[in-house]
Amino acid sequence: MSAPPVALDFAGRRVRTTLVSVTLLVLGSGAAVAACLQYRAVEARRAGLELRLEALLRQSQHDPATDQRTAHLAEEAARAALELGTPWTSLLAELEIASRDTKGQIAVLSVEPDHEKHRVHITAESRDLPLALAYVQTLQASRSLRYPMLDSHEVRSDDAQRPVRFAMSAEWRELP
Repeated sequence: MSAPPVALDFAGRRVRTTLVSVTLLVLGSGAAVAACLQYRAVEARRAGLELRLEALLRQSQHDPATDQRTAHLAEEAARAALELGTPWTSLLAELEIASRDTKGQIAVLSVEPDHEKHRVHITAESRDLPLALAYVQTLQASRSLRYPMLDSHEVRSDDAQRPVRFAMSAEWRELP
């Protein structure tokens, strides 16, 4: 009895390259390249977002000069809103009507509103005191002015015609 012969093949059989293995190699390499490109794109987008975030953080930091300018602009806007809240059209129309009723012998010199108190201070001149009193009385029937009152008057002795300068004040009404 003899032992069967032992065949040792250290080189082994050569594996042939097939179409399937080449296709898998190409697809795997393509997938690796695509993943690398996508990673680079995401990394670039992240860097851009970080730069935008940094810029926004720099902008949001309070600059005292900017805050002061903003506060100044807000104050100016509030003053403009108050000025626009004055019913100028109706006030001036009432003063014009009262002046027409006195046959144009009243000269309105100034109209100064007090927005906080809804009051108006009017300075005017007339030929004499009865005309000034008639003007105030005409304004007492006004729809836009409440409680018009003569505050002061003086006869201008430095003028040859000796006109009467008078000051009056009234509250204005908010008409619809």
